[in-house]
Amino acid sequence: MPLLHIALRAGKPDAYREAIFDSLYRAMRDTFDVPEDDQFMAITEHDAANFRFGASYLGVARSDDLVFIQITANNTRTVEQKKALFRRIAQLLGESPGLRPEDVFVNLVEVAKENWSIGNGLAQYA
Repeated sequence: MPLLHIALRAGKPDAYREAIFDSLYRAMRDTFDVPEDDQFMAITEHDAANFRFGASYLGVARSDDLVFIQITANNTRTVEQKKALFRRIAQLLGESPGLRPEDVFVNLVEVAKENWSIGNGLAQYA
């Protein structure tokens, strides 16, 4: 049950943002065994004054098209699954909406299964 927060510079069309949602969902289905309809994602857009990044940190040449993707997920995936997810995200976002791999920044936050309530005040995974 991943929860995704996506941040990017303002000004992209609806179709661009939809492509990000679709590509991320597909990547999670392909690598993290995410069930059908398990889509919980939000995009926030920021003007230039409110979106800062290291343009060349660790030798990666980033552009103003940089997208931050933070994924909160259960701490049940292997290192190989995580690596596969990162590769698949970069690949699919490259295909649609056309992001360069250098502009795909992913952060995975792992939590224990009992730390979720996905509705009705219940701890569904506890």
